[in-house]
Amino acid sequence: MNTQVWFVGFLAAMILFQVVAVPALILRKNDLADVLWGPAFPLSAIAAVIWGAGGFDQVGARSLLMVGLVTIWATRLFLHVGIRNLTAGHEDVRYNNWRKAWGKTWVWRSYLQVFTLQPLILFLFLTPLLLVISLPPTGMTVIAWIGLAVWLTGVILESVSDEQLRMFKSKPDSRGKLMTTGLWSWSRHPNYFGEVLSWWGIWLMVIDLDYGWMTVISPIGVTFLILKVSGVSMLEDLMKNRPGYDEYCRRTSQFVPMPPKK
Repeated sequence: MNTQVWFVGFLAAMILFQVVAVPALILRKNDLADVLWGPAFPLSAIAAVIWGAGGFDQVGARSLLMVGLVTIWATRLFLHVGIRNLTAGHEDVRYNNWRKAWGKTWVWRSYLQVFTLQPLILFLFLTPLLLVISLPPTGMTVIAWIGLAVWLTGVILESVSDEQLRMFKSKPDSRGKLMTTGLWSWSRHPNYFGEVLSWWGIWLMVIDLDYGWMTVISPIGVTFLILKVSGVSMLEDLMKNRPGYDEYCRRTSQFVPMPPKK
């Protein structure tokens, strides 16, 4: 195993977030971290390939494919969330609430919790990709193709549900209402389920490699973060005061898509 790949991947993620931290703290706009979150994955992986593994000609087909998959995922996330945060004249409500809660300590809390902790989390999530880059070149296997299919299913599910939500929000009469049609009638958070599913697919693509099972920390971490920290639980708190929330909960699965109850 090439340990330099791991070091470069970690260092790249940390440097990227330190660069963004300066304008974010000056502008009081910590949601710039969300702008970087997606692109930081492929950028860190590409840095690991170039300066850790010695270049793209030194890694196998599976490594190249996985870098491509993460790049596709990151590009979609940037177009969906990154540009919105860049052009918004205000800070995202989550970060703004943290700033208010932190009071006078907001500067160092922002630096540690947003711009130091997040690259560490990113590094853990990136472990399947760093593993395949750090090992001798290898091609695709049956289990790797299954992982690819799982990843593709997750990305499609996330993309479609995000687009349905975007179209719903674009209508003036949708303000303050719940999205309850389309995929959102099967799950209250189908986009987050798709996100989680895609990372389990990434893990499946390396499970047959040496130490591959150990990188399960990546999909478990993504699942925990989305369910308990910054995704489902936070949005449920925002949704519960909207009209029809209780009825929506009774007939619609919270996370895993299932046929709506009558």
